[in-house]
Amino acid sequence: MPIPGVEMKLIRDDWPEVEGGPGEIGEIGEIAIKGHNVMKGYYKRPEATAEATAEAIREGWFRSGDLARKDEDGFCYIVDRSKDMIIRGGFNVCPREVEEVLMEHSAVSLVAVIGVPHESHGQEVKAVVVKKAGSGTTKEELAAWAKERLAAYKYPRVVQFVDELPLTSTGKILKRELA
Repeated sequence: MPIPGVEMKLIRDDWPEVEGGPGEIGEIGEIAIKGHNVMKGYYKRPEATAEATAEAIREGWFRSGDLARKDEDGFCYIVDRSKDMIIRGGFNVCPREVEEVLMEHSAVSLVAVIGVPHESHGQEVKAVVVKKAGSGTTKEELAAWAKERLAAYKYPRVVQFVDELPLTSTGKILKRELA
């Protein structure tokens, strides 16, 4: 829920609110906020303000970049970042959802899911996986396991095993270095 004095709604890529007002229950949209805490622009940088206004700010509403779904009590749950969204054959795939499923596999120590270019689908789902020591699972076995647990368009067709994932000093995975 937003803090007092702040409005929040879920929007689609082209800015309209998700159907049914501030978001159908369970449908994913990008969080937009409006209130006293939202920036009005960049100090003494009118060009940067104009660029941000065109992309991220409209009529006082600020696009957060966070994707969320709303429950029946009106609470929003962040599910991913919009810049990480994979669009495979016209379907949206939230990498975090795929990562959470793959982390349930006994051979997976750490995983990052990214979109990679694909000739006919636009993007393909790729899992970059650090296996647990001594695990003998194969790329094909892991993909087949994920296919049983995810929608047909969500499971990774491409699996890459690595010894480690690039991390920031705070332990966040640097996905941009995986592409």
